[in-house]
Amino acid sequence: MDVFDIVGPVMVGPSSSHTAGAARIGLVARALLGEEPVRAEIRLHGSFAKTWRGHGTDKALTAGILGLAPDDERLRESLALAKKAGLEVVFCETALENAHPNTALVTLTGRSGRTVSIQGASVGGGNILISRVNGMEAALTGQYTALIVLHRDAPGTIAAVTEELGLHGVNICNFRLARREKGGTAVMTIEMDGAPDPALSGRVAALPNVLSATMLAPLE
Repeated sequence: MDVFDIVGPVMVGPSSSHTAGAARIGLVARALLGEEPVRAEIRLHGSFAKTWRGHGTDKALTAGILGLAPDDERLRESLALAKKAGLEVVFCETALENAHPNTALVTLTGRSGRTVSIQGASVGGGNILISRVNGMEAALTGQYTALIVLHRDAPGTIAAVTEELGLHGVNICNFRLARREKGGTAVMTIEMDGAPDPALSGRVAALPNVLSATMLAPLE
């Protein structure tokens, strides 16, 4: 146990689970979209659905989508800031199967029309777990540098990606693969030690059968 586990994250209150964790879920969604969002559809499950107004979960998620950190004082005004920025935010309640009580399903649309969807849970102390990306299983904690690789399910693709990482001295600490169907679209979620060269994502994106590669810095 470290000091973070005892005192919790630096944040705007009232709850680390409902504000700090929620803001971090929004930050991951924004990073994966890779452009300025113009619409956010946020479905809230469990205790998020029951207390989202009173605990400020709506403001925290919106703040993260706007790119604001959990300790940014502007978090309290995030809904007004979203309106000013031209970001449409829609909230609704939902019931997700086998999901953590503090779960949000966030779908973002960017200016270009690009969309991304993530399912994330705030698991305590401001920590998060992203369990789905675009409907496919993932495993992202935000504690490590991560590479999200969307690709065609073709022989040799995983080997090509991991070989590229190895050539650049990257040590993989967590790896997960999910696919919709054999030969269809698949996603690798790779967490890595250290801080690899940001240009590495471009090299991975250029590999055969890779559709996109997005690198996420650890969340603070």
